[in-house]
Amino acid sequence: MAPAAVPRSGEAIFANVERVNAELFTLTYGAIVRQLLTDLEEVDEVNKQLDQMGYNIGIRLIDEFLAKSNVSKCVDFKETAEMIAKVGFKMFLGVTASVTNWDTDGTCCSILLDDNPLVDFVELPDTCQGLYYCNVLSGVIRGALEMVSMKTEVSWLRDMLRGDDAFEIQVKLLKQVPEEYPYKDDE
Repeated sequence: MAPAAVPRSGEAIFANVERVNAELFTLTYGAIVRQLLTDLEEVDEVNKQLDQMGYNIGIRLIDEFLAKSNVSKCVDFKETAEMIAKVGFKMFLGVTASVTNWDTDGTCCSILLDDNPLVDFVELPDTCQGLYYCNVLSGVIRGALEMVSMKTEVSWLRDMLRGDDAFEIQVKLLKQVPEEYPYKDDE
């Protein structure tokens, strides 16, 4: 009998993942945001588009995460949030994050990023003060969680580009969607 797969840490996975140059990644993302600002003109529309782009990335990224991390199904939302912070952010962005500010129900928390590689070389002009520059990250989280049957609301609470002292994302579990199978075993 083969030994059971041991979940891998974000650090171990990050060490073995093929990477792109961080500056290239940061500048390319900045060019995308800049082009959206030019095309859409409204900051609120850019925020929505970044969130949708992130959502589309998240629904695909979860497969790679599950394949490379060897994690089994998380028992609850708290464990899921810890997995996102400790393994997911390290695996895909090379940064660590922590989970804080849990509500009493265990359905809402904050993810604090220690570092955010997307904002290197970035300063928001006065005309873009309503922009959530890293809104793609909230979309990624929302999309990935939806693929594992968790309907969530993900939003930015604090953003250092907007003058805050940290990068803080709030993740709120709206409902746990029961898994549905396309066929029945008893037929």
